Amino acid sequence: AKHGAKLVTAVATAKVPKLTLVLNGSFGAGNYGMCGRAYDPRFLFMWPNARIGVMGGEQAANVLWTVQRNNLEAAGKSVTAQQEQDFKQPILEKYERESSAYFSTANLWDDGIIDPADTRRVLAMSLAVARREGCEPNQTKFGIFRM
Repeated sequence: AKHGAKLVTAVATAKVPKLTLVLNGSFGAGNYGMCGRAYDPRFLFMWPNARIGVMGGEQAANVLWTVQRNNLEAAGKSVTAQQEQDFKQPILEKYERESSAYFSTANLWDDGIIDPADTRRVLAMSLAVARREGCEPNQTKFGIFRM
């Protein structure tokens, strides 16, 4: 966790142009550490198979089911495997739908989906744009890094 915090601090305080390309999954703290939308990358592109979210659907369904099951058990109600499946299914479907690259792009949360074969060309154009904008590397403010 300490080394992950160092990475998040470095990304958050860097004042150089940042480009982000999501190739596969980008969830939770990893999204921050790899310069997700919250860290204001100059460009954020996704491949068609990419997934992005606070957490994966299975993890979310398990956490929410644990809370629901504990509430049911505290109320003295029995819990069945069918109840668990019925509870988790809509959550899994929602996460499957809303973590896709297409959902992200449709909501303008990124700068578009790119064909993996075009990655080099798109990143080269992005670097050219970032270079024209310039940067102020001396303006970088460093956080406190734990050793």
